[in-house]
Amino acid sequence: MIKTVGLSKNYKNVAALVDLDLTIDGGTVFGFIGPNGAGKTTAMSILATLLAPTKGKAFVGGYEVTEQPAEVRQLIGYMPDFFGVYDNLKVEEYLDFYAQAYFVPAARRPGLIKDLLELVNLSGKEDAYVDTLSRGMKQRLGLARCLVHSPQVLILDEPASGLDPRARVEMREILKELRKMGKTILISSHILLELTEMCDTIGIIEQGRLVACGSVEDIIAQVKSSNVVQVSLLNREDEAGAFLAQHPLVTEIKPREGQNILIYVKGGEEENFRILSDLINAGFPVSGFAVERENLEKVFMKITQEVVQ
Repeated sequence: MIKTVGLSKNYKNVAALVDLDLTIDGGTVFGFIGPNGAGKTTAMSILATLLAPTKGKAFVGGYEVTEQPAEVRQLIGYMPDFFGVYDNLKVEEYLDFYAQAYFVPAARRPGLIKDLLELVNLSGKEDAYVDTLSRGMKQRLGLARCLVHSPQVLILDEPASGLDPRARVEMREILKELRKMGKTILISSHILLELTEMCDTIGIIEQGRLVACGSVEDIIAQVKSSNVVQVSLLNREDEAGAFLAQHPLVTEIKPREGQNILIYVKGGEEENFRILSDLINAGFPVSGFAVERENLEKVFMKITQEVVQ
């Protein structure tokens, strides 16, 4: 549904985007992760037909964004990181205005607006003025605006930016519902853990370059040289720590609170099993042996630090 080939954008002597090759299948959710200035917004703006690339190609639904912008705009709903609203309009008037802009027939608009407000949890706010809404409500109204023409693709730049925890949860639930409806969603965010819950695939971008792309598990596997295991014991934790410190598969150990030890293991499941067997065969009273899942923040920091260096 979305494809870029060698997509690049330069601002004078600054390379904002460098040879971006990206494929996003229809009906999936792709998450862009990167610090401010990494190139996320530049890539999204090109896909939304708002910015011309310096070189390369970008396609949405098979249409090339610079050659067929009108066709692309019918396919997408774009929500920038900072979007304007018309404060002197009521919520219903605001959505009606955009529905007219997309040539939605007048007879369809009242029912459409009702359905959209229900989807974004703004039912009952039809007669409220936009400037009286909270930031979270304005964000949800902006999302409803993106949907007035029933686009197949949503391009959402930091949709949860600046929201309080409750509003972020509400936004996340709405995006999950849109995913169930079969929308293809490209979303950027600094709220990394929320992306792991919503996205089928993520891409980490740094200094204009896509440095990693795949499922969360695939990306973790790419950068993970060892796995982390918490060993719990009934007693003799000091002796067990000394034993593990000499084990050829253990690269590092860290005592934890109580009778727990954190170990870093070279390898995967087979190596973990060997260490557990060695502990038991040596007579240590192991009460727990749990692999700790490395989270996305740690992976993000590791990958981007490698790029900067």
